[in-house]
Amino acid sequence: VPVPQTYEQKLWYPYNLDFDFSVMAQFQNFSINNLGDPFIESNYGVHSRQFEVAVLDWFARLWDLQQDEYWGYITNCGTEGNLHGLLVGRELFPDGIIYASCESHYSVFKAARMYRVECVEIDTLVSGEMNCADFKSKLSQNPGRPAIVNVNIGTTVKGAIDDLDRIIRTLEKCGFRDRFYIHCDGALAGLMMPFIKQAPKVTFKKPIGSVSVSGHKFMGCPVPCGVVITRLEHVKVLSTDIEYLSSRDATIMGSRNGHAPMFLWYTLNKKGYRGIRKEVQKCLRNAHHLANRLREAGVSAYLNELSSTVVFERPHDEAFVHKWQLACEGSIAHVVVMPNVSVEKLNNFVEELIGERPRWHEGGGFRVPCVAKDIGQENCLCGVHDKKLRVV
Repeated sequence: VPVPQTYEQKLWYPYNLDFDFSVMAQFQNFSINNLGDPFIESNYGVHSRQFEVAVLDWFARLWDLQQDEYWGYITNCGTEGNLHGLLVGRELFPDGIIYASCESHYSVFKAARMYRVECVEIDTLVSGEMNCADFKSKLSQNPGRPAIVNVNIGTTVKGAIDDLDRIIRTLEKCGFRDRFYIHCDGALAGLMMPFIKQAPKVTFKKPIGSVSVSGHKFMGCPVPCGVVITRLEHVKVLSTDIEYLSSRDATIMGSRNGHAPMFLWYTLNKKGYRGIRKEVQKCLRNAHHLANRLREAGVSAYLNELSSTVVFERPHDEAFVHKWQLACEGSIAHVVVMPNVSVEKLNNFVEELIGERPRWHEGGGFRVPCVAKDIGQENCLCGVHDKKLRVV
């Protein structure tokens, strides 16, 4: 079966495969289902709510919310976190409009369709970050309706971080004070940013409504899962008494994987703040190594300052793309450098890429493709934009 080899070579998807949960194998013999509200006892006995609450407490502290001020739960994936955060925003502002950059995750636009909420797409800068000038312009077109804003803490393709502080200032300057709800989609980078000294701070001390992250990405978990945290006062708009559970429910899915909180709890206790910070630093360092290797080899590449996602020209061979399982969009592809991705693997990838590159253009002459519109002229090494190739 070829799956293990393909699994090992995966580079594009932000999975941290560096984990070992063999000590927890005994729990696979149990059907563990966390029903209803994590903070309220239900009549289902085989659960892991105590682990779930411990994990939620950890994330609430990370984002500066006191125990009596927050509510949250372990989701089944990052998409569910976005669905929940935006649903809270919709319930608080039923006539609101969802504003999201065009590089937001597809689940944001899925939420808009599901909830039948008008959604306005905001242009982005070359970096992938929300263009606040366009945001201001589009807010001004709907001054009478509240704003439900999706803020990206790491976009899917470029790993761009939206400027939360500038977005808040824009909302307030446009007259939306007390008439907006902000959901922060931190699927991958939401767990990295708190451990980067120069990174902007995502905190509930600012007027945000919810934050979600994926548990199976940077954290490393054998099953898809995530965390969503919101303000306790907000979630009351969703809570419903469920008599046959002897509990309340404000979640999207109701039943939740009871093993996931145990995996997350084990990982947080095993690594601690110091271990997570060390992994973040390793990823950023290796991402810079990859970006530099690609540029030195004449491959156009771009790396956002606070990201471990390296964007580069799209390979012209689907077999190569499939082998390394690269995510491609238009003229670009990306590699997400995770803790399990070694420098050796990155070097092997670069060497194979530059070795195969001329063959893909055999017969027509090799020319570096132009990707200036995707990653900026200063990062494009095509004949038009590479200064080293220009005739003075």
